[in-house]
Order: sequence, then structure tokens, then C-alpha cells
Amino acid sequence: MTTQQGVERTVSNQDNADWWRGCAIYQIYPRSFQDTSGDGSGDLRGVTSRLGHVASLGVDAIWLSPFFKSPMADMGYDVSDYEAVDPMFGTLEDFDTLVAEAHRLGLKVIIDQVLAHTSDKHPWFVESRAGRDNGKTGWYVWADPKPDGTAPNNWLSVFGGPAWEWDATRRQYYLHNFLAAQPALNFHNPDLQDALLSTVRFWLDRGVDGFRLDTVNYYVQDRWLRDNPPLPSSIEGTNGQNSTYLFQEHLFDKTQPENLDFLKRFRSVLNGYGARTSVGEIGDEGRSLQTLAAYTSGGDKLHMSYTFDLLGQQFSAAHVRGCVEAFEAQAPDGWVCWAFSNHDVVRHVSRWTRPGGDADAVAKFSIELLACLRGSICLYEGEELGLQEAELRYEDLRDPVGIRFWPGNKGRDGCRTPMVWEADAANAGFSTGKPWLPVPDAQRARAVDVQAAAINSVLNHYRAVLAIRKAHPALVAGSIRFLETEGDMLAFVREGGGERLLCAFNFAEGDASWTLPADLGSIEAIDFAGYGAALQGGTLHLPGLRAFIGQLG
Repeated sequence: MTTQQGVERTVSNQDNADWWRGCAIYQIYPRSFQDTSGDGSGDLRGVTSRLGHVASLGVDAIWLSPFFKSPMADMGYDVSDYEAVDPMFGTLEDFDTLVAEAHRLGLKVIIDQVLAHTSDKHPWFVESRAGRDNGKTGWYVWADPKPDGTAPNNWLSVFGGPAWEWDATRRQYYLHNFLAAQPALNFHNPDLQDALLSTVRFWLDRGVDGFRLDTVNYYVQDRWLRDNPPLPSSIEGTNGQNSTYLFQEHLFDKTQPENLDFLKRFRSVLNGYGARTSVGEIGDEGRSLQTLAAYTSGGDKLHMSYTFDLLGQQFSAAHVRGCVEAFEAQAPDGWVCWAFSNHDVVRHVSRWTRPGGDADAVAKFSIELLACLRGSICLYEGEELGLQEAELRYEDLRDPVGIRFWPGNKGRDGCRTPMVWEADAANAGFSTGKPWLPVPDAQRARAVDVQAAAINSVLNHYRAVLAIRKAHPALVAGSIRFLETEGDMLAFVREGGGERLLCAFNFAEGDASWTLPADLGSIEAIDFAGYGAALQGGTLHLPGLRAFIGQLG
């Protein structure tokens, strides 16, 4: 049962300490959600005004990308004041109003905490770079040059080039894993850790329900600053990457064992505030699921994490099964948050729709799959409309990655274009001014008001599927057991809360048939428009890009 926009709803697990387990989170990129000031950039008042739409989807929480005070070198992921709202987004009072309205609608509020680095304009860094004998001297990762003046080691920035920047005042190099304007904090310093945890308490005291931790495995680096080895594929010349960062095996510049100690301190702070949660972003090439397992196991670190394993190009039954089974095997007491799109990757409908394929079918199939996976799930604004990646001109780009590496890497602006609310309104209802990024005509045609009125739209399919997930305990928090299939078919059983469900997915474009295991027993189809699926005797017939859910007797 879905709700209409603006209608208050009651969430049964709102006060449950485990509300996050199996929850559905909706990511909001504030700059692109809704502008109320006319300056072309979204703001917190705009987010508040559109929370009714988010609640109508049937999700449990929102995740707000950064809105803190920032020079915006990396769109807010370069924080200059952890305890202030940037004026472009509004005020602390606007944030408090947003939290109150979200809670009235039954939505939890998760904010994006960027702890691995700050802006180079942050007062901490300004003081740290001023000399080697002040109170913030050891708050960032500083190192002397080699005797020939070159950088301390071979570490590379994710955004290209060396990860070290020379500072002429302090006459040392400082580490930056991303932009030079984002100096890395030194987590080996206990005073720095204390200061960061103080900023976490600041937002907890304002009523936030949790934190998404940006680049959570980048907090701690090797004390001895040892060189990273090259990947064997780089030595062989078979790497094929367009990013130099991916030529190394990142053994020493991230994912250090001391990281776990800080995460335990972080969790202890959250535990003092009751029903709060944390979700970490893990970027760890080749070992992301192992890292996720380490960070979420034991109940004393992160509540849940997500990786980029399902945020890439691979779209097949075998890949999804491999990722899920690997996590289940490595972290039996951990918890994962699955996502197909976010603000850093090409939208999944564009990634996964084959040339000449049906993009709406991919969008509907994707939410069916996501809603059935074991774990919590995260949706990215606009995916409920089936939005595809926007094709932008170079002169329209704002992302430093795209600006630097165009056209080999067009950056992340294509997934960050403004939300489309009203097809016939100026800028699709996003702003009365010139939007900070263009509003593509193709996206305007997929606006909320158009899809809300169309029974078979992607938007209404999202609402129906999320209602099914919420109505079945086995989908929210039950176990998962994969079944053997053939071809590009995926099937598994979810069990919990006194029910067993069969979930089957045909990733192929053509029809597929699957002989059901005899021990499954009787099956009663659950209607989330199992459109085209047919049970005949002991065989399930599924058209291409279609799913089936059935209640097992």
C-alpha cells in the first residue's frame, strides 16, 4: 500500500534500534534536488518541500550528501567547517526544520560525514601548514621530501597524479588522496580523532539518525609511508586502465588495521545516542567485500557498508550471485547496503541497457532485484524516474574530474543533473533561475508529475515494489539461499518472519524457462506485476528482463 505525496505515515520500526537492518534509503544530492532561492542551486528548504515525494516511495530514510560550509572544490566533499551549513544551502535552522519534517513523515535522516580529509581552507589546515610547532602540526599527513626533493613515496591520487603536494611555507609535502584542495587528516593523532568525534556529536545532538561515512577505508595510512607495489597486470602491460591510480596495489595508503580502532570509537559514540546507524563507503579494489566484512562484523564498528561491486558495468546473474555469496561467506554477522547508482557513477539504467534495449524494462527489473536482495538498499534521486546519464557539453561541466580528464573521463556531472518535477515548468520545476547544471529535455519528459499519472510508469513501479518489500519480513531481514539455474537466470529463497519467498530473475533479453527444484513445494505468485511470468507444472517461464516472486508453502 503506497501513500500519496505529503501524507504523514507511521513506520512500525521507527523506534527500533535495528531499524536500519533491511531499510530502504533514498540519497538526496541537495544541490540538484530543489532550489527555492532562484540562484540555480538546490537548498535545504527545497529538500524539505519535496520530502512528501520521498515518503510516497515507501523508503525508510534519506541520505543527504554534504551541505556543510565548503569552498566547493569537490562539490562539498571539501569541508571547511564541520558544524556549519554552507550559505548556498541555507542555515542551521533550515536543517533543523528539515529534520523535523522528515521525522513527521516517518523518515530517518542520515548525513554525509567526510572525515578522511578537509578543505585546505579549513582552519585546522591553515594552522597546520603555518609551521611545525603549533597545536595542529600533527593533524594532517605531512612528510619531508626525499633527498632529491621528490615526493616521500609513490602514492597516487584517485583524481590523477601524485598524492603529494609541496607546501612552500612548511617546506614539506602533504598527502591528498583526492584533490590537492583536500588534505588528508592524520588519524594516528588522538587529538584529531577527538575533534572529529566532537563534530559527530554536534549533529547527533541536532537529531540526525545516522551517518554515511565517505571513503571510510581511507582514514589511516601506513605509519612508515611505504611504497605501494604495482599490480602484476601493470607490469605485464595488460592493465588497460585509463586511471593511473588503478596501476597500483594499494597496500599502504588505505585500509590499514588501525582504521578498525577508530571505527570502534565512532560506534561507541553512536551507541550513546540510542537508535542511530552508520553506513560506510568502501573503495578497495580487489578486496572490497573482505574489507566490508571486517568493518561490519562483531557489532562494534560500522552498522553496514557498501562497495562498488554492483556499481559497475557488470550486469549478469553470475556477477550478482558472486557478490552476494562472497559477502555472505565472509561476513555472516555483518550487514551490507546494496546500491546500483549514486552521485559518483554513471546511472545504472545507462550502464545496463544494451544498445537498442528497453531502458524502462531495465529500470523496473533493477528495482525488483534490489528490493529482493538481503541487506539494506539505497536508491539515488531520479532513479525512481528511470533517469539515464545526461550527455553534457564540456563547457557545462562543474566536476573537477571531468574538466581535467575530458574526454577520456567525462566526470560525474552526468548523474548529478537537477531533479525533474514538472514537465511543463521552467527548468522542470527545479529552479526559477539558471540551473547549476543543465536540465536535459529527455529527462524533462520523465518528470514526477508525468509519471505519477501513468499507472505503468517507472515511478509507480518503484512504489509498488518497495511496498512489497516492506510488507514481507523475509525480504527485509530474512536469510538468502541461492538455487541452481541455467543461462542468465538468478534464483534464491528468502526466509524469515514465518515466510519463505522464491525470487527469480531473467537477466537475458529473450524468454527463459527454469525447472523448479522439487523440494520447493507449492508456490503462490505475489503480484508486483509479475507481468508475463507463468508457472506451468514444475516450470517457471520468464520473459526477458522480468522477475517473479512467489510465496512458498
